[in-house]
Amino acid sequence: MQTLGVSDSLPPSESRLKSLFWPSIRSGSDVDYLGIQGYWVCTLVGVMTLAGCLFSLVSAGSFAQTFVLLLLSGLFYIGGIGVREGSRPAAAIVFVVYALDMGTFLFTSPVSVALLIKLAITAVLFSNLRATWIAARWVPGTEEAALPPRRSETFSDKFVDQWPRWIWPKIRILYYVFSALMSFIMFLGYGALLFRYGR
Repeated sequence: MQTLGVSDSLPPSESRLKSLFWPSIRSGSDVDYLGIQGYWVCTLVGVMTLAGCLFSLVSAGSFAQTFVLLLLSGLFYIGGIGVREGSRPAAAIVFVVYALDMGTFLFTSPVSVALLIKLAITAVLFSNLRATWIAARWVPGTEEAALPPRRSETFSDKFVDQWPRWIWPKIRILYYVFSALMSFIMFLGYGALLFRYGR
């Protein structure tokens, strides 16, 4: 089966929608599929955040808001690299930071389609965290349970299979420090909003 340029020895054992919202694992191929899926989900969230950054720049938003969105887009994408490599802390960071961002959105924006989209993305990121947690506990014991080999024939293979494996060990610690600082900044901003709107 060819999916996003990645060839699996076994097809995923459940539908894409179920694997997105409530995944389970029955083979090593499922573990690999969930890692790829988590990578693409985090990449998409990073791209959407970058689009928000560009919109803020074009619509004369504040410099601080534009800069924070730019940093968040990088945080989400690099978190996706960690998810591809089975990092539970990276999956947790992406979920918590996005949920904090959605919390600030609740205070500053009325109920709208954008809010519903953010809620849906938060649910997908929670499912992504759950999938990463389950996949990290997978212990291959049989030939069917073995993880499929990572491919490198096409650009997509290199982007999804080889790039995360190469870059994650080099940036992992720096990413954790960066995400801790970003979380602290967001907690401060969230506290300021609670103080402002709670008065």
